[in-house]
Amino acid sequence: MPGLTRKLGLFEAVGVSLSMIAPTMAVAFNTSLVAQAAGPATPLAFAVGTVMIALVGLSFVFFSRRVASAGSALAYVGHAFGRRWGFIAGWMMLLSYLTFTGATTALIGNFLDAAATDFGLQLPRLWLLTSTVGTILCIYCVSRDIKLAARLMLLLEGLSIVAIVLLSTVILVTISRTTGLSLQPFRPAAAFSGWAGVGYGLVFTILSFAGFEGAATLGEEALSPRRDIPIAIAGTVILAGAFFVFVSYAEVMGYGLDQMKALGASNAPLNTLSLKFISKDFAIAVDLAAAISAFSAAMGALSAAARMMFALGRAGLNTQMSEVDGSSGSPKRAVMLCGTIALLGLVAWAPFVGATNYYDYMGTIGTLSLIVVYMGVTGAVLTTSWPAKHVLAVLLGLAGTVVLIWPLYNSIYPVPAFPNNLWPYAVLAWIVIGAAFLVARPALSRTLTPELARSLD
Repeated sequence: MPGLTRKLGLFEAVGVSLSMIAPTMAVAFNTSLVAQAAGPATPLAFAVGTVMIALVGLSFVFFSRRVASAGSALAYVGHAFGRRWGFIAGWMMLLSYLTFTGATTALIGNFLDAAATDFGLQLPRLWLLTSTVGTILCIYCVSRDIKLAARLMLLLEGLSIVAIVLLSTVILVTISRTTGLSLQPFRPAAAFSGWAGVGYGLVFTILSFAGFEGAATLGEEALSPRRDIPIAIAGTVILAGAFFVFVSYAEVMGYGLDQMKALGASNAPLNTLSLKFISKDFAIAVDLAAAISAFSAAMGALSAAARMMFALGRAGLNTQMSEVDGSSGSPKRAVMLCGTIALLGLVAWAPFVGATNYYDYMGTIGTLSLIVVYMGVTGAVLTTSWPAKHVLAVLLGLAGTVVLIWPLYNSIYPVPAFPNNLWPYAVLAWIVIGAAFLVARPALSRTLTPELARSLD
């Protein structure tokens, strides 16, 4: 059976990781979710989140320099704790990538709907139609040549970032000349539960970074995986973190420190700020940029989901999912299955809760699952390094594991309001299903596959 083809360079690796983070989409929507929890301390939450993700990112760098596998966390955790735990890690990461695919496709329509509103068009269910079309187009692109798709992701995201940086610069220059800038956004806000509010906001800052490790799923397609993938992961985290802090600060200052409820309630805060500080035409351009970013993110998430499905299929879950299309070199069956799941979720659930709630719900489920996987990877670094007395690696793994306890704890206590209190149980149910597969398919818990064994050489 043919395997994945090595044809991707650093440019494509960066494209997958950056598109999965989708910085433009994150600041165009996730800032509102962080503001609901942390208030004016939203930039502080992003700054703390950047440090936390940097620690986790270094753990992925640690393994990606040694292990080149489409399974990423499946291989990393399996290498340290055994194949059963590796399968569970890959299974949970599949959940994250599937939910992120569905969540980001909903925002394609959300931002296009905002642009249409600025044009004076009020079309019912326009967001659902455009999101559905966007999902189908996403499946088509990802099932084709991954090299072309990755370059398209990077180009689209790069253009979007330029527009947002321009808007943020205009906001901060204008504020500095009028009321003046403030450092208050870098202090916990008592009105928003202080550090506890920041802690809950970290769930959504991690959601903003979710997918930074996407390049790791290209371990069997990159020409120089042990060089290019670590660079792509580390570079993406650093650049995205600086972008998040800068733009979220501009958003908080642009709305006003006493207007955090308005920021938290906004479905398109950059649209509001563009109208206030520049023009309606620029607001439309920003909405289109955010929609493009959401499309790019959906492609990145679907690409990663398909490769995780490919790795799980090869490990014994379903051999058909481990098939590679001879013409495109893509795991087309896995792409089609993952894309279909995302599309079904969109049309079956999103119409009843709306685009923004659907993104919130799916994104939270995916983030909770991803936090647990991240803890597994950092714990794997700790376990792997301890016998060899690699002190720095041990400290890295320990620090990465400890810092993730905070957002995980704050996501379940105090207990969130309904329906957000249900999402930890959804993740738990997914884990139980994965465990059931291990019982039903004993081959999943046996020795490493030849492909994975070679990746560890």
